[in-house]
Amino acid sequence: MHAYQPSDDRFTPANCTLSFNRMGYGAMQLAGPHVWGPPGDRAGAVAVLREAIERGINHIDTSDFYGPHVTNQIIREALHPYRDGLTLVTKTGFRRGEDASWIPAASAQELRDAVHDNLRNLQCDALDVVNLRAPGVARPDGSSLAASLDTLVQLKQEGLIRHIGLSNVNAEQVAEAQRMTEIVCVQNQYNLAQREDDALIDMLAAQQIAYVPFFPLGGFTPLQSDTLTRVAASMQVNPMQVALAWLLQRSPNILVIPGTKSLAHLRENIAAGALQLDAEALAALNGI
Repeated sequence: MHAYQPSDDRFTPANCTLSFNRMGYGAMQLAGPHVWGPPGDRAGAVAVLREAIERGINHIDTSDFYGPHVTNQIIREALHPYRDGLTLVTKTGFRRGEDASWIPAASAQELRDAVHDNLRNLQCDALDVVNLRAPGVARPDGSSLAASLDTLVQLKQEGLIRHIGLSNVNAEQVAEAQRMTEIVCVQNQYNLAQREDDALIDMLAAQQIAYVPFFPLGGFTPLQSDTLTRVAASMQVNPMQVALAWLLQRSPNILVIPGTKSLAHLRENIAAGALQLDAEALAALNGI
């Protein structure tokens, strides 16, 4: 097995100036417990970000409602001025209450405020990609996105956003959004055990649009499967590495963004990109 570099494996969305290394990094875990407040080890968080970039990751997923503000401020501390080719993908549509609750925030003014918060805390002149996070806890509720998306389109026309993506959406919402603007990525919940988006992934692949699974390893309850454990043992790797490798082999438009505060876990996640699952392993995993 060669020493894997994320830059070995790239995806460029249609009609887009960005080229993503398919192994990315999700910054949500850089905040404190329950994605609230500062981390216990800020220097450690900075070190993880810097090593991620040195190891070839060029795609960081974040949001200013992580913390809130904390995660973006750590990214700025660790990586600003940003190297050429680094893509920062943020999201809007929610805010955090003083009790750490998650509150929908998709009015025109709330979205404008969120974009300016991201610009300030990341110290950017324009945001590479802004995902509109649609309502719903973990699955799309199917409501129209037109009013909220119109605000992001205006901000794009003003030069504050370069590209627009969607999060927590279904195929109908994607189609609605595409009638208003180009969509470069969709970020939904998807992993070995939660595959409601199989048809959507294939539809987006045909259009050369990136699909980014959040909770790729199960989220706050990590994936548990005897089959996953057995396949990992046969390959002498850990189950989470196999779960990431499965996603990367599922479709060429899938970008993975596993998050961690640990340098050891970061290295394991990156190494997962070099795993090749044979037909027998894939068949077993597909049966989960």
